[in-house]
Amino acid sequence: MSKHTLSVLVENKSGVLARITGLFSRRGFNIDSLAEGLTEQPSIGRITLVVDADAVLLEQVVKQVGKLINVLKIVELAPDSAVSRELVLAKVRADRKSRSEIVEIGQLFRAKTVDVSPEAVTIEATGSSDKLEAMLKMLEPFGIKELVQSGTIAIGRGPHSITSRAADELERIA
Repeated sequence: MSKHTLSVLVENKSGVLARITGLFSRRGFNIDSLAEGLTEQPSIGRITLVVDADAVLLEQVVKQVGKLINVLKIVELAPDSAVSRELVLAKVRADRKSRSEIVEIGQLFRAKTVDVSPEAVTIEATGSSDKLEAMLKMLEPFGIKELVQSGTIAIGRGPHSITSRAADELERIA
């Protein structure tokens, strides 16, 4: 089994996300990461899924997702032909002595300090899951009080857009 990043373009309608995740659930796939949001076309949403799956079974599920109502397009984004990022907000215990060291660690990872209080520093970081994991390991000794992490978002490299043809298709259907 290996990790696969799927980008699914859908009509921006209620219930679409539930149908897609339900299909993965019925097939016994665990979704490692899920992010959903609008695209540059307000009528089109993009769902990015990261799943750990056997290639043959994944191909079957991808075909089934592609047949769902309101799904315009589904593509697998290969790691070498896509840019992917995650977002982390980490609230770290801090006192007067450790605060500057925590901020320095954040700066090493090009993170931003977004909140400071007498007992904590909140760091915002974006990047690959490996980069964020490395930063969190360095912050662990100080004590992570709270952590929130987004799902992976990804986009293909280069000038081509998967949404342009999908928008044309959606206009044709309407």
